Amino acid sequence: SSGINAEYGELKVVPKNSKMVASKKTKKAMESINSRLALVMKSGKFTIGYRSTLKSIRQGKSKLIIIANNTPALRKSEIEYYCMLAKVGVHHYSGSNIDLGTACGKYFRVGCLCITDPGDSDIIRSMPSE
Repeated sequence: SSGINAEYGELKVVPKNSKMVASKKTKKAMESINSRLALVMKSGKFTIGYRSTLKSIRQGKSKLIIIANNTPALRKSEIEYYCMLAKVGVHHYSGSNIDLGTACGKYFRVGCLCITDPGDSDIIRSMPSE
């Protein structure tokens, strides 16, 4: 049984180290996105939700679209297609819709959100590079 534990322990150690390096980078990127998003929520204009996002893309008001990673594939591709036609940037948020809702300071899930006016935030300039 000690052989199994050693093997199990060995398997546990290797991915943990390799993930550690990646997770620090993603965590830092996530924090910067979250802080910028909080600033948009405070000082900018935005719409939350799939239907209102599509409406604002159609009207040409949108500057950046943020999509949660667990958004259904068809919905995600439709938003991406609209954005491609309207030449609007799309950012794929690395967290789920629950995380995105929390990042927006809301107590509900947010699948996608559209930033129409960034306010004091530099979120539009910083997102396409990532």
